[in-house]
Amino acid sequence: MIDILILAVVQGIAEFLPISSSGHLIILGALLGELSASPTLEIILHAGTLGSILVVYWRRILRLLTKDRRVISRLIVGTLPAVVIGLTIKYQFGYLLRNPVLAGAMLLVTATMLLVLGRIKPRDGEYTLMSHANAFVIGCFQAFAILPGVSRSGSTILGGRLMGLKNEDSVTFSFLLAIPAILGATVLELKDVWSDYSEGVSMEFSLLQLAVGASVAFTVGILALGWLIRWSRRDRLHWFAWWCIPIGIAAIIWF
Repeated sequence: MIDILILAVVQGIAEFLPISSSGHLIILGALLGELSASPTLEIILHAGTLGSILVVYWRRILRLLTKDRRVISRLIVGTLPAVVIGLTIKYQFGYLLRNPVLAGAMLLVTATMLLVLGRIKPRDGEYTLMSHANAFVIGCFQAFAILPGVSRSGSTILGGRLMGLKNEDSVTFSFLLAIPAILGATVLELKDVWSDYSEGVSMEFSLLQLAVGASVAFTVGILALGWLIRWSRRDRLHWFAWWCIPIGIAAIIWF
């Protein structure tokens, strides 16, 4: 339970700050040993942080369903690359998603993207007026973040800025785009977990442990998301590159 709580706190922080939650979970899980090969736990913790997004952005989500419905089609288009590439990697190259050396190397890629982000001049585009082509490009950035160590938030925010979105709108679209991606992965994993539980298959974690982990990730995630929004407004996200670089190098050397 202590290990799960540690991973839940890391997930809640790293899901929203541009330092890659998947990369940190894999590296930390490998250090903890028995948790290193648990996609179930990782998905459940992601579900907790999905709840954080719904709480923080519930007004914008409600507006999407009532007034800004045209954005929904852009979210669908932006989700397609992650669906295609994500399912391909999961079923054909799943071993890559558990590799701490790859996670360390991709943290260096994340650091590079953040440094590029810090050099982009302010833009003034709004996500509600964005074209479907631009949404697809940002979706490709999200699909790239399926690799462990590549920050989903950092990658999609960079994609949004390159497509002309202003700081706050690039952050908003990034996390609206995360909702269908994380929700889809969570539903698939929960289906398997419930199927195993119903059939009496021995589970590596109890439902109580998974629920506690998700709750902690949810609570920490709300705090981290607020932190990210404030730092984005001040254009300081590139500062996190100086966290990713030493962690990435250390992971490569250690593993």
